[in-house]
Amino acid sequence: MTKPTFDLQSHSLHSDGVLPPADVVANAAAAGVKLLALSDHDTVDGVDEAIAAGIRHGVAIVPATEISSVDGRYEDLHILGYGIDHRDPQLAERLLDARADRELRAERMAAKLNELGFEVDDTLLAARRAQGKPIGRPHLAEAVLRHPANAARLEREGHDDVSSFIPAYLIPGTPGYLARTHPTVFEAIGWIHDAGGLAIWAHPYWDLDTDEEVIGALDRFAAAGIDGVEAFYPTHSEAQTRVVVQRANELRLLTTGSSDYHGPEHRLFRTFLAHDTYEYVPDLSQLEEAAASAAAQTGGVGS
Repeated sequence: MTKPTFDLQSHSLHSDGVLPPADVVANAAAAGVKLLALSDHDTVDGVDEAIAAGIRHGVAIVPATEISSVDGRYEDLHILGYGIDHRDPQLAERLLDARADRELRAERMAAKLNELGFEVDDTLLAARRAQGKPIGRPHLAEAVLRHPANAARLEREGHDDVSSFIPAYLIPGTPGYLARTHPTVFEAIGWIHDAGGLAIWAHPYWDLDTDEEVIGALDRFAAAGIDGVEAFYPTHSEAQTRVVVQRANELRLLTTGSSDYHGPEHRLFRTFLAHDTYEYVPDLSQLEEAAASAAAQTGGVGS
């Protein structure tokens, strides 16, 4: 089995990862990654640092972001933007608006957690606000887990980490969750195209359950102009991967993949190149060209 050398989704401390972008790139290089995207949620703040680190480590960096979007009853679908002009002022303004919507939602969810009887440690949240960093559900969960007043209840309910608390309180259908209102998937696709990028639907089976749902959504997104789909992902089974690849090929869409790296201690996403391609060989030439162009503009030549 041939192991991939591309990893097209990773996260730094600029969103819900834990490492600076340069450290993410260094870890990717050590793992054998040759083509990497730093795709922080609703921001491009770490892209320049990642590109510079990529030049030092011999890793080609695709300028990217991951836009959290809504689509009808699907309240948190992610659209990756690859090869974007990450210095585009219109994109920056739009991502700022998306983050503002996330921040308002985070404040309201913190209030709901209070109503549910949890104390929320604001130290972590205040630090992120001071740094201009977004507050997402992992940070809200950590703020609950850190507060000593919650210890007995958390132990009683069996929540000892973020990965167990979020599904219990901060996903659709749970008591602490509030839905986002925008951008829609179609708006996210437009934002990415306006910034010169390719729009890719991330990890479809992470959010949708059945083949029929995934194919139906992919067909709708393709009609709206999406350019591809993340077929290769750590939690995708071989059967699911084949469904996505087959439909993407029929629709003439790109297929990409990632380990969705969040840091070395993350419960699920801590290892680069953890995605299986099941011997498929995706055409990533457009992303390689975007990475080479970004490196050249930064003052070096990507590997």
